[in-house]
Amino acid sequence: MKKLLFMVGISILGILLGFASWQNRMRVDWPTYHGGNNRNHFSPLKQINTSNVSQLSLAWDYDAGGADTLTNGTQIQCNPIIINGILYGVSANTQAFAIDAKSGVELWKTNIKIKTNSTTSRGLSYWSNGKKSRIFFGYGSYLFALDAKTGKVIASFGQEGKVNLLTGIQREGSDEYVSLNTPVTIFKNILIVGTRVSESATALLGDIRGYEAISGKLLWTFQTIPSPGQFGYDTWEKYNYKNLGGANSWMGMALDEKRGIVYAPTGSAAFDFYGGNRKGDNLFANCLLALDATTGKRLWHFQTVHHDIWDRDIPAPPNLFSLTIRGEKKDVVSVLSKQGFMFVFDRVTGKPIFPIVETPFPASDVPGELASKTQPIPTWPEPFTRQSFFEKDINPWASNYEDIKKELALSKSGHAYIPVGKERTIFFPGTDGGAQWGGAAVDEQQVMYIPAKENPVYTSLIPNTKSLKMTTASVIYEQHCMSCHGQNKQGNEDGSIPSLLQIKKKYGLQSFVQLLNQGRGRMPSLQHISQEQKEAIWSFLQGENIAVKGILNLSISDYLMTGYNRWFDSNGYPVSRPPWGTLTAINMHSGKRLWQVPLGEYPELMAKGIPRTGTDNYGGPAVTAGGLVFIAATKDEYIRAFDRATGEELWRYQLPAAGYASPSVYAVDGKQYVVIACGGGKLKTKSGDHYLAFSLN
Repeated sequence: MKKLLFMVGISILGILLGFASWQNRMRVDWPTYHGGNNRNHFSPLKQINTSNVSQLSLAWDYDAGGADTLTNGTQIQCNPIIINGILYGVSANTQAFAIDAKSGVELWKTNIKIKTNSTTSRGLSYWSNGKKSRIFFGYGSYLFALDAKTGKVIASFGQEGKVNLLTGIQREGSDEYVSLNTPVTIFKNILIVGTRVSESATALLGDIRGYEAISGKLLWTFQTIPSPGQFGYDTWEKYNYKNLGGANSWMGMALDEKRGIVYAPTGSAAFDFYGGNRKGDNLFANCLLALDATTGKRLWHFQTVHHDIWDRDIPAPPNLFSLTIRGEKKDVVSVLSKQGFMFVFDRVTGKPIFPIVETPFPASDVPGELASKTQPIPTWPEPFTRQSFFEKDINPWASNYEDIKKELALSKSGHAYIPVGKERTIFFPGTDGGAQWGGAAVDEQQVMYIPAKENPVYTSLIPNTKSLKMTTASVIYEQHCMSCHGQNKQGNEDGSIPSLLQIKKKYGLQSFVQLLNQGRGRMPSLQHISQEQKEAIWSFLQGENIAVKGILNLSISDYLMTGYNRWFDSNGYPVSRPPWGTLTAINMHSGKRLWQVPLGEYPELMAKGIPRTGTDNYGGPAVTAGGLVFIAATKDEYIRAFDRATGEELWRYQLPAAGYASPSVYAVDGKQYVVIACGGGKLKTKSGDHYLAFSLN
């Protein structure tokens, strides 16, 4: 009996020690995307704090490789994870790696060379059952499983170590573009996967799927465009489940491990800017979905935009935290919007924590389009961006102010949710936010820190030519390239989408066709169109407009949009009154804004006495118990530390390339580090392939 009691005691001690070890690891590691399954970007470490952050210096610099691809605009958007002193990340050319998190010395790196759709990876995921440890990451259209110790592909997973995510989401009339750009969410032995698909009428289905972590076997599928008999089917036209795609969860999910609930946001149905062929509210596009993580069954949902014709995807993973409202503690989930709103719900019931009002908005003047009569507008917390754009909102020192004022007078503008029409329509904030994929941080006091931007974008719709027998090279360009590169082929003013006017200086016909086949960054693969049509695009970019065979058996929209045209003055600055980029702190108990500061600067403007304006930005923050918010993200290529109580900037460091990613915070052997991926490659900034870590001396 004594021996039995002794053995039981040893077992309990082992469990307690194991739990203590796990708790300690959670304190010092950055074990998942954005720091935890709650996606709160929070670290309880406080060795680096407001009193000593000015002493931060470079601890190590890791060259992740991919430099040979940097001339092609390759980026790193990875938020690395750190577990037991090992940092796992992804290089500029989408190779997974492991390095010593204390020294930056490489331990292993993959050398995957299979042909697939290109992607920019935002990170990877770690799984362990106590005996085996695996890394899961997306390489184009494939989900790979790697041995965490060696980096070797685990051949028993899926087919030769990978799952082809194209399987199961194809439909008649679709292309074949799918990529896994955001880390999978893991519940026990289930990998919960959302994907990026194209945003054109040819988009694949946006289904959310659960896979078994050992074998790669498909366990469940949630259809975001419901079939007959399923809830939400009547919010679409009769055959939309067969002839439409999109409504996909590309931005990442959050997980309530205790309850076994995964919170999955979704984007708009494709085509993004015209919905005359999908009349109705279109569930489950633009929704926050609460799903049973074991079965994929819907528990509740909330749609943040009805019948989206503005590309107003939920842009980032949800945040999970607890609030005390009128003396009652509630576990909540929140999501941000590109429009600058925040929606907050009871995590179990889906009931809004703050009132949300269905608000009337104008009808569309485009034939066949039936815009929703109302949109859900949160009454609280207050928006973290401005919501309207009038003449008073024009930058007063814009170089061609009078021209901008005249153009605005001829445009549709003034408030949110103006349906895009044949005349110029202004989006403010711009088409990619407001909030963007970097998401928000939440500290232990339930203060949320949100990076955002406010840059006007304009576009319009033109009728689509839908010949099924013969067409021209210009029509092929309009169908597949114009929405990004614009009618004039010049791309975006800020360089985030390149000009095609000098394409022949960079590519020959063969390399150009290869680029179309593979895609790159946010550009989807065009493998689904014929060789003749690819060559026709090439000829059009050289100034010819040849006749070619028409587009057969593909989904086609009645209208096309004329590009994501960011609006700048003649000197290249946004036409709106600053700030153009912000970092905002909101007390989530009250919903009140604590502070907002410009994020980023233009040194040449400050030299003229113009106050800090903020810049366009991509990437998220990290917040610590040391009273700090770390964020890079800005066009000016700095990483900064702010006092989380006041918004005062306390430290900055010039990076070798802009950090369009989110920092990670961790400790090894009692020393705290902050690490950032320096990928650049957007907003006309140079590309990079390094990871930099900082610590106190």
